[in-house]
Amino acid sequence: MINCAFIGFGKSATRYHLPYVLIRDDKYHVKTIFDITPKPEIESQPQYQRIDFTRDVNDILRDESVRLVVICTHPDSHFSYAKMCIEHGKNVMVEKPFTTTVAEAKALLALARAHQVTVTPFQNRRFDSCFLTVQQVIKSGLLGEIVEIESHFDYFRPEAQPQVNHPFNGAFYGLGIHMLDQMLALFGRPRQVAYDIRSLRLSQNPDDTFEAQLYYGDLKAIIKTSHLVMTPYPKFIVHGTRGSFTQMQIDQQETYLKNNVMPDDSSFCEKNESGVIEYLDESQHFVKHEVPTVRGDYGRVYDALYETIVNGAANYVSETDIVTNLEILEGGFKHSTPSVIALD
Repeated sequence: MINCAFIGFGKSATRYHLPYVLIRDDKYHVKTIFDITPKPEIESQPQYQRIDFTRDVNDILRDESVRLVVICTHPDSHFSYAKMCIEHGKNVMVEKPFTTTVAEAKALLALARAHQVTVTPFQNRRFDSCFLTVQQVIKSGLLGEIVEIESHFDYFRPEAQPQVNHPFNGAFYGLGIHMLDQMLALFGRPRQVAYDIRSLRLSQNPDDTFEAQLYYGDLKAIIKTSHLVMTPYPKFIVHGTRGSFTQMQIDQQETYLKNNVMPDDSSFCEKNESGVIEYLDESQHFVKHEVPTVRGDYGRVYDALYETIVNGAANYVSETDIVTNLEILEGGFKHSTPSVIALD
């Protein structure tokens, strides 16, 4: 049993973490939650009755029984909180973005090695149903050699409120970090990256639209997000030398969680649309059929982390993937204007 604690008790903790970790009571006990702002109406809910709430982070840092701290605060505080926890001998998981710079990420990874603890990002979308299905299809070999994959994460939200214009408040850091991680999980570190990062709704705001193209020799991976897409694209389109696969529906865990249907409910994510594969088989016959969607489960992040902390398994996100992800994010704001050729 791992005693764990949370720093931050906002939407991230209550929606994406605690519903999964609280039902894993054979592996985890959530002992303490630190948050600056009291939330008595939430803290008093039945699922949190066995948890101690504190306004002093030292109650976590000085508690030797706490082996894991999960940081769910604003991005610009991730590094400082993670550093404090590691220096107190805690294993740490950090919400996205892991840090706001590559230098900070490298510093945390080195510090964790020095203190012989684990530090990892919360990359829950490695366990999206749509991504797990795409991963399964690619591994099957039915599409042959993959030449292109395109991933979308779009909304139609034409109105935008003014925001502080910092990259980690925008779509590339907020959503691109997950989409990049999925491509790194599939294909590793790309050779080249091209960017188009813009703000279309309020020009003074951080980005709300981006496209990044990752090049792996003959393979190109495209990730795209816009807040001005009313007609949805497929979530994933994959093309190979022998066929194609299309997955229309994005993972539904977030939708169910927003509607207060929890992961231990029998109806959780009960409706998932299948993907469609079309390919030439070994006899060059055309084949087309549906591919059932693999069940997603963000709690598998905690399962993987348990194996790392207790049994010494490799981290589910490698250090190379952590650093590469942030290098690509940082690079986008050094080279965010697409190449343009003026035509007379």
